[in-house]
Amino acid sequence: MGEGDSKVELAVFVSPALDKAEREPLYLLAGGPGQAASDLVPLLNKFRKINQNHAIVMVDRRGTGLSRPFNCGIDRHTPMDLTLISRELEQCYLQQANFANSLSSRQAVEDLEAVRKHLNHNRISLWGGSWGTRTALLYQQWYPNSLKALVLDAVAPIDTKVFLSAAAAESALQILMRDCQFDPTCSEFGNWRKVLDDLLSQWSESMAIDFRDPLTGETMKYPMSRWVLQNTIRTALYSPEAAAQLPFAIQQAGLGNYNPLAGIAGLFPDSAVGMSLGLTLSIACAEELSRITDEEISVDTSNTFVGNAFLEIFERGCEVWPVADRHYAKPQLRDHPVLLISGEADPITPPKYAEKQLGYLTNKQHLIIASGGHINSMRGCVPRLIKEFLDSPEEELQTTCVNKIHRPPFMSGIYGPEIMPDITPTAESEELKEKVL
Repeated sequence: MGEGDSKVELAVFVSPALDKAEREPLYLLAGGPGQAASDLVPLLNKFRKINQNHAIVMVDRRGTGLSRPFNCGIDRHTPMDLTLISRELEQCYLQQANFANSLSSRQAVEDLEAVRKHLNHNRISLWGGSWGTRTALLYQQWYPNSLKALVLDAVAPIDTKVFLSAAAAESALQILMRDCQFDPTCSEFGNWRKVLDDLLSQWSESMAIDFRDPLTGETMKYPMSRWVLQNTIRTALYSPEAAAQLPFAIQQAGLGNYNPLAGIAGLFPDSAVGMSLGLTLSIACAEELSRITDEEISVDTSNTFVGNAFLEIFERGCEVWPVADRHYAKPQLRDHPVLLISGEADPITPPKYAEKQLGYLTNKQHLIIASGGHINSMRGCVPRLIKEFLDSPEEELQTTCVNKIHRPPFMSGIYGPEIMPDITPTAESEELKEKVL
């Protein structure tokens, strides 16, 4: 598809429905922007019952996966120096400027529609995760007659500036603090938040040198920069399992032992290569950062542990990635059945986005996972609820099972969490918990 330098053969993966009386296909849309849909293959296990009567389709959008990946050579071996990274990105852009300027959300939606027609699918349903929800919502706007239902996990509404995420990350950290306070083991770590604030404010080159390589245990070739450490904490909040390790790891760092914190960094060794950075910048610079003001950045980053550490990566990248600005039209009313899924402690797409910024969706249900992080479709009974929704999208779901999904146990020492008896919350403790935030 496409012409000249922007021509791309799209990689399409199909897991056929097992039942002959199959329902409409379910297309899985990946996040990022920059993640390949083929990276979502692990979802097939959790969605196996959905796959009984819904074919599942994954399309690697242009610039990702097997559809001409646009990676720019940035990986975990690249020194995390923003000046050096900017130079690498500038060369990457100059080498593929036409391709960089050809990529957009509109193009991704047009490609998706072309695949639907090629596969002779009538109406389809979409599951989107993170940025994939933005793509799904745009598809709904532009091709409403091709769509039956939407499942949106970690919602990035069309008119929401989701790259302004420092306040959301701060809120996620405070929810972690709240939960820690009511946990018998975690509460013993004391004021680990102050330890974190002191650690970040006092971070020095000598401290950075003591931070070991999380994969080898050896001294790191390039010392851990403060902005990388801030983003390590932020990234850990995406996963409840990783977030449960933070209080212990931060407390230990305050004592001069950075190994547990390095171990958390090691949980995400491919975070730099999990996205096709060329595509990420083409979309982020043209469609997100182009509509964010300096005043909004100042408000969002004020009094947060992340500060500008996340956004600065994209600000520096966009300086050398001169794609034209692209803007979306105001969303129009749509009445397709929509299932929204949010994690209470999501550090980038908090529940309020789905609750308050999707007024143009007139037929929606919303699941909020208590203490949940970013993407919750694989947790607890949520896969079953997604299947029930897809099979009968006009019916209201019975969602009491969601209340049984809890944050994983907190790490209590170097060997992990303690084995604790189940502690049933009392009315008094629940009331007190509500007052913490």
